Amino acid sequence: MVSQNLLESDVETILETTLADADELVVVNPSHETVRALVSSMGELDDVPVVNVLAEERTLKDVMDDFLVASAAADLIESDTLTLRVLEDPPVNSLLISTDAVVSLATAGERVAGLTTTDDDFVTDAYEHYTDQWEIAKRFKLRTPPISRVRETLERDIGDDVAADFDDVLESLETARGNGDGLDEVTISLLVAAKNGELLYDISKWGEDIGLASKATFSRTKTQLEDQGLIDTEKVPIDVGRPRLRLKFGKDELLDASAAELAGVAHSLIHGE
Repeated sequence: MVSQNLLESDVETILETTLADADELVVVNPSHETVRALVSSMGELDDVPVVNVLAEERTLKDVMDDFLVASAAADLIESDTLTLRVLEDPPVNSLLISTDAVVSLATAGERVAGLTTTDDDFVTDAYEHYTDQWEIAKRFKLRTPPISRVRETLERDIGDDVAADFDDVLESLETARGNGDGLDEVTISLLVAAKNGELLYDISKWGEDIGLASKATFSRTKTQLEDQGLIDTEKVPIDVGRPRLRLKFGKDELLDASAAELAGVAHSLIHGE
């Protein structure tokens, strides 16, 4: 049980301490950073408590636009250890509420404080109030597939090498978005497919089947990468129907890059760096 104030250099350390002491936790009005740190911290625990998040919809949409966070959160949701619901009337502070304590998060400069109270009446009132709010709150719809399913199906449907390269690219990234901060999941899939000479049909069918993105999105992204010179294609005849397209790299820099270097090289080429 957290029974004293916490002072740390980052919110993740406070979350790790709080999660380790709780059987169930209600997280109220978390910041973008807190949601990211919460998903990361829960993913590293062997014994994960049930965590119910009440957050503003805009916050959840912004954070879950990052494939790295969203796919990890989807795993936690599928295992029934995490729920995400929309908070309509947020309090001023971010709160971590268990049956034993209420921790209010406060940031000052580069330090984060967890201001803690264990007063029985206050803790009971806060826990019951926000548990009631969670019960009636709208569920946040996360459309990203769990990262465990992505890895399992990629290995099964496309191949071990592609799955390994996909993981290496993800590990090299701090964020996986399509807004200039990083490469999105469709771009990453196409790049690792090109690295291994896979067919556009196969990688786009896989992506659509698991809910990563539609075939149209894969095709549109492939065209953009072609226009930028990163990807090229060659026709592969089949017995019946139109030829399939095999993906390959269009730049020597990509041919020479390892999977761990792939995202950085691709990002530099896209932005002319």
